[in-house]
Amino acid sequence: MTINILAVGDVVGQGGIAFLKEHLKAYQKMMGISFTVVNGENANVVGITPAQADQILEAGADVVTLGNHTWTRWELQPYLDEKARILRPANFAPQCPGRGDATYSTPYGPIRVINLMGKFTLDTNTDNPFVVAENLLSDNQTRMVLVDMHAEATSEKLAMGRFLDGRVSAVWGTHTHVQTSDAQILDRGTGYITDLGMTGPAKSVLGIAPEQSIRKFLGDPPRRYAEAKGPSKLEGAVFTLDTETGECTAAQAVRLQP
Repeated sequence: MTINILAVGDVVGQGGIAFLKEHLKAYQKMMGISFTVVNGENANVVGITPAQADQILEAGADVVTLGNHTWTRWELQPYLDEKARILRPANFAPQCPGRGDATYSTPYGPIRVINLMGKFTLDTNTDNPFVVAENLLSDNQTRMVLVDMHAEATSEKLAMGRFLDGRVSAVWGTHTHVQTSDAQILDRGTGYITDLGMTGPAKSVLGIAPEQSIRKFLGDPPRRYAEAKGPSKLEGAVFTLDTETGECTAAQAVRLQP
């Protein structure tokens, strides 16, 4: 038996959330998706609020993962302790609220989701994600394991994919908001893509109003990012898993832009 897993790239702003509300469940039905992981750390453009996390879950996500903007909204901290379906990177310090790794019951068997964050140019006050991944998987008993590697460098994401090849079902990268063209099955059966892309304003610079991004590169003083206006899109990947072995049998990047 196989199961289709949908991984959705970083949701940006209310445009991204609205797109999920309008299209995600219909897309899941059309593609035969049985489990969905959505990276939501930019739902508030920078960070995410509890209300926005709830909206993403209600739209059809089974799990919401985060990244380097996890602590931007202070009110999220108690929410992380209360809600098992939202994960922050597992390589944050252990005293931080929430969890970075959880196993969820499904009709197809348990599915484990691990959220990691890279160290290159991101928050260096984190543990080594490779060491953390090794420790988390040292006594793994779950066949289907999914990993969101939230990182800046393509090399760090690729290295994590190769490091975990054969030990997890799929590894995908998030954070850079630009979908890569390398969806594949690695040598030992792990599905992989370097970056899922983003879900939010299609005519933007990573979800941000283009004029603001241009002005920043021209040297304007920094200010809070403004979400771009206009229609949105969804980007991500679908991984088909063998439920008996946990191996990935198909990996395909997807883009939904009505």
